[in-house]
Parts: sequence; C-alpha cells; structure tokens
Amino acid sequence: MDILDSLVIGAGQAGLSSSFHLTRLGIDHVVLDAGSAPGGAWQHRWDSLTMHDVHGVADLPEEPAPRRSGLRANLVVPAYFRDYEQRHALPVVRPVRVDRVSSDGDLLVVGAAERSWRTRTLVNATGTWTRPFVPHYPGVETFTGEQLHTQGYPGREHFVGKRVLVVGGGASAVQFIGELAPVAEVVWVSRREPIWRTDDFTPDRGREAVALVEDRVRRGLPPRSVVSVTGLVLREQEREAERLGAYAARRPMFEAIEPDGVRWADGSFEAVDVILWATGFRPEIAHLAPLRLRSPAGGIQLDRTTAVADPRVQLVGYGPSASTIGANRAGRVAANAVRRFLADEAVA
Repeated sequence: MDILDSLVIGAGQAGLSSSFHLTRLGIDHVVLDAGSAPGGAWQHRWDSLTMHDVHGVADLPEEPAPRRSGLRANLVVPAYFRDYEQRHALPVVRPVRVDRVSSDGDLLVVGAAERSWRTRTLVNATGTWTRPFVPHYPGVETFTGEQLHTQGYPGREHFVGKRVLVVGGGASAVQFIGELAPVAEVVWVSRREPIWRTDDFTPDRGREAVALVEDRVRRGLPPRSVVSVTGLVLREQEREAERLGAYAARRPMFEAIEPDGVRWADGSFEAVDVILWATGFRPEIAHLAPLRLRSPAGGIQLDRTTAVADPRVQLVGYGPSASTIGANRAGRVAANAVRRFLADEAVA
C-alpha cells in the first residue's frame, strides 16, 4: 500500500482550500469526501435560501465566489465547488465516509468500511453539518406536533398558517424568524438574551471575534461559533419580521415540553404546532476518537490548526475556522504546517 504525505477528510470550503495549498506545495495527498457529489453542506441547504440571503461565501483560493443573486444557494455553491475541483485538478475521491483514524507507529491509518489509507499527516475538514445539536428538555418525546432542526428546514411554505416555536439565539434563528413571521405565528425563545450589533462589522472587529474563538481552542475548550462573539444583525429581508414585533417578543427558555406545546417557568402554557430547533451543530470528529486528541477541558487543543496532542493532525473548519472565510485561511495554515512537519521528519 502506498504511503501518502497527507490526506484530507472533507471537500467543503476548508477541505478544498487545504487541498489547493497542499497541491501548490507539491505535497502528495488525496481528499476523501463523504458526499456523492461536490458541494459539501451547501448541497443540503433548503431551497428557499438564495445567494441573496446567505451571510456570505468566501472566495476559494484564486477563484472569486459567486455573486449575490436570487438563485438557489444549494445549486450555485455546489456548482462553484465542482468547477473549482475540476479546474485545479484536486484529487477528490467520493463517496468515501471515513469512520476511523488510528495510529500505527509513525503513520496514521484512515479507514472507511473495508478500505484504508496510510498517511504521514492528516487534515480533518469534516465541518459540523452532519452533527445537528438538539438539547434535551423534559417532555420532548411527548410532543405530538412536528419537530425540525436547521438541517432539515423545508422552507417557509411548509409553515404557512402554523404556530411555530423557534428555539435558538444565533444567526439561523434570526433568519428563520425573518422568513416565517410574515406567514406564520412565531414564538422565539433562547437561553441567552440576544446581543444585537448596531455598528459596522469592520475587518478589525472580525479579527477580534475570531481571536476570542481561537483562545478557546488554544486552551482546549470546546469551540463556540464566531457569531457568538460578533453579535447579531438584521438584514433588509428581516425588516418585515421586525416590524411585526417578532424579534422584540423573544422569551427565555421554557421549563418543559408537553404534547401540544411548552410550559413556561411561571406555569403558563403556550400551544404550538411546530418546534424548530435552530440550536446549531457540533464538530464531526468521532472518527478521530482513537487518536485521543481531546483535552481534559473537553475540546481539541490547537496551536493554530495543529492538534497539540498529535502534530501529525491538522483541524480546519473547527472553532475559529468554522466559517467560509476562516476555513480558507485555515487551509493555507494547515498546508504550511504539513509542509513543516514533513520537512522536520525528513531531517530527523
């Protein structure tokens, strides 16, 4: 079996950026992608999400991202990724769902069902889309209405005339409320009071926000989203929901879920037809468990993109790089770290 210099898991924004920079550095590698087609998580976004609605798609290295338009993001971005793979001849193999990564002496062994690859280094770019997070609340299993997560959001037409409980305090919750408030009754709840940003989001503010998330992973803490430290902002398409008072009526979390709705802390009851969990995602890193990368604090401690517990491993699309812009930068950083590691091993 041939031994690779590096192997990338995932062909989303972070994985493609990493592969581009590894190719530019002349590092022999393959990219294993679980999807049956290019596009990463973008191919699974809901149909009503247009390029005008998304919060931004960063340019892949040396290629401008698609412009804002009324076209569906789940068609435009996958086509962008597909063309990028082809133009740069990136060595993507799909569909391959990696289920384990183990250590064998100086090498890493990447397994997917009956197949395996041996590599000197690894760039993990699996993102979060496959691990939707739904918190547990008493009575959740008794609810007789519909429960959906961001991952399975079917578009606003599905909710017309219904009473919808939107749970979550991030950008997705804000966007869903903007879509739903004009066509449905919306009740918004979140664990924390939302922090609204009223000033311009300058590059300096962006760097400050990313630095706060980087500090968490540097200390080995579980990462938080960048938006958790940047604050929330309403876009033009959300102004109608604002006018209807949907954001001003936000409530703290309920105490329990009942068959027809939720029970508030004061004992009162709220009837709802649908619970929409806009509660985010967790990193997809279960396949890395055999490497024992987690710190006592519960996260994977990183020095930039390098796993402190095993410098053969780079993580991109994790923590501060779990955004399209951050993922691009992380891909370059990870590729350079791979190059340095291989050079040091060659000297040793």
